Amino acid sequence: MWLFFLFVGIPLIEIALFIQVGGLIGLWATLGIVVLTAVLGTMLVRSQGAQALANLRTSFNDLNDPTEPLAHGAMILFSGALLLTPGFFTDALGFALLTPAFRNIVLRELRKRVKVESVVAGQAQWQQERTGPGVVIDGDYEVEDEAPRNGPSGWTRH
Repeated sequence: MWLFFLFVGIPLIEIALFIQVGGLIGLWATLGIVVLTAVLGTMLVRSQGAQALANLRTSFNDLNDPTEPLAHGAMILFSGALLLTPGFFTDALGFALLTPAFRNIVLRELRKRVKVESVVAGQAQWQQERTGPGVVIDGDYEVEDEAPRNGPSGWTRH
């Protein structure tokens, strides 16, 4: 049911807001606001995205749990997509996700629903079991033509 709301409800909200705002301030002012929020949002996403990436690098370098910087980075990326989508509702959500306080609230709610079992920093160690000399595949083949080809390789038929 929530997918129905996303695919039908959000565009209906956007259309209604465009009609209301366009009726109050006019067509060109409405379009100007939409373009201005996209440009301003792009600049904010760039700066906050760079900061989130620096926080993630610091977390990796200090061997700390990277889930929080990753979550903030993902929310900043999602806010950029919302801000580039024309509309007032999506712009409001996008700007809200750019504020660290709102991202912390969203992260706190996500932590209630998602349980992380463990985070291990360092090198991964892979072990391969060997139970015998390996797998042997028996097969037969025939050489059909040993003359060099000028055209296709012959692996596909036309």
